Amino acid sequence: MQQEIRKQVIKNAYLHGGKADVSSVVGKLISANPEIRKDMKNVMKSIQEYVSEVNSMTHDQIEEIVNTEYPDILIREKKEEKHRLPDLPNVKGSVVMRMAPSPSGPLHIGHSRMAILNDEYVKRYGGKLILRIEDTNPSNIDPDAYELIPEDLKWLGVNVGETVIQSERMEFYYSEAKRMISDGYMYAIEENQQEFHDLKLKKVPVKERDADPSDSLEKFDRMISGYYSDGQAALVMKTEIDHPNPSVRDWIAFRINTHDHPRTGSRYVAYPTMNFSVSIDDHYLGLTHVIRGIDHLVNTEKQKYVFKYNKWEIPEYFHYGFITIPDTILKTTIIKEGIRSGKYSGWDDIRLGTLMALKKRGYNPETFRNYWISSGMNKNNATFSWDIFNSMDREIIDNDTERYSFVPEPVIQHIKNPVELKSHAMLHPQNPERGFREYRLKPDASIYFPARDMLEIAEGETIRLKDLCVARKENGRIVYSDYVPRERVKIIQWAPENSSEMTIFHPDGSVDTGMLEPLAAGKNSVVQLERYGYVNLSGNKGYFLHK
Repeated sequence: MQQEIRKQVIKNAYLHGGKADVSSVVGKLISANPEIRKDMKNVMKSIQEYVSEVNSMTHDQIEEIVNTEYPDILIREKKEEKHRLPDLPNVKGSVVMRMAPSPSGPLHIGHSRMAILNDEYVKRYGGKLILRIEDTNPSNIDPDAYELIPEDLKWLGVNVGETVIQSERMEFYYSEAKRMISDGYMYAIEENQQEFHDLKLKKVPVKERDADPSDSLEKFDRMISGYYSDGQAALVMKTEIDHPNPSVRDWIAFRINTHDHPRTGSRYVAYPTMNFSVSIDDHYLGLTHVIRGIDHLVNTEKQKYVFKYNKWEIPEYFHYGFITIPDTILKTTIIKEGIRSGKYSGWDDIRLGTLMALKKRGYNPETFRNYWISSGMNKNNATFSWDIFNSMDREIIDNDTERYSFVPEPVIQHIKNPVELKSHAMLHPQNPERGFREYRLKPDASIYFPARDMLEIAEGETIRLKDLCVARKENGRIVYSDYVPRERVKIIQWAPENSSEMTIFHPDGSVDTGMLEPLAAGKNSVVQLERYGYVNLSGNKGYFLHK
């Protein structure tokens, strides 16, 4: 029974990111052997002791025990929990949905949530997913983003049915604005915007609010023609001047921006704000459902005025909670400045949270989909879990990643081995059909050791050179031994003398240099470096993924 308890604790920890859970182990043991209920006091004591011991181990130590003592755990039937997003309300046949990023840079991990949730619903109901590039703020556009964003979506497996670029629809926005001015729903102000804001806070209208529409049309034509400089005029959407939320009261729908646009140059200077252009586009593009973050609740309220004034059918809106993504650089202004100053190598610098950077590290795109589906459409704010995300990624990639040896901070060591030694290890412990890694070491061979491990081996201590032999440290030298230890001994990673130099970059900015075994040379894929972690190899460089 003690052995079965230990095995179940090891198995639970191995399958759940290195941490065993007492209640889960109890459930598994009772399910397999209901008789243990008769002695639950002692069983619980043993479980708690084993859980405490195993949870103090590293993931590498747990994996080593699984590989050597309980390999049957590896040959397990995966029973993946199926997650399903809630149904959308009022679906009448197919749906039309949209993603609407600003081209200030490529997409980051936060954007992937919006893209994948929309994509999942269009797949469920049929219809069309529109990519709308919202580029009506020429001051904050990265020209490369027009190509980078579609590339990011393609990598995520998001199926874009139509692409719309707002800067190509300026004349359409102008005509819609003129129509709404004529109908009395919008008015123009000039050279008194500070007064406008001050009065709005006091729930007092500016005099232009009641001007004849022809006066506002004339001013709007001046805005379009370039008559005004930045800040000298604006077009305002009428709401309620006494609305409880000052932001919703008479909001600005067009403003002057004389910065050159990367696509249209100086052709336009009067640009619609997001709330106006989005409302117009959502109607004319036939949007049926809009899902986006809870931070857009006020924007949704503003946009509904445009629908109400025009007597348009309002799409179904759903706002999911805000997700905080810890320890991740996402803000484009910070990234751009870092790229300009040379701090970051580019948008794909692995210290960043862009999809380009996460792709470079080796994450599987399916991981993003699984994570956001499992997170669901919760309206509560939450914190992104890198531990869960990495665990999901590990489940996907583990079956396809070959195992190799990497020795960080290597030191060359001569082994006193009177006989030829042969290492023998599977490329993948669950898939022996994939082949083996084998090396022959002649007598008195030289191999690479991790310098730190070498210092920590005590004189006279017995160790195991992984997949090679047992050895002892004698007079500062590693000596081959045919002794078969019954007790647990240190397992030391090593690499043959003809290994290749490898530099591995970590997302925290640290760098490891070392030697990579010969059979891994030239690999350009994600591999598992034993006792180190998953790494995306690219030539003589590697990008650390996760443990």
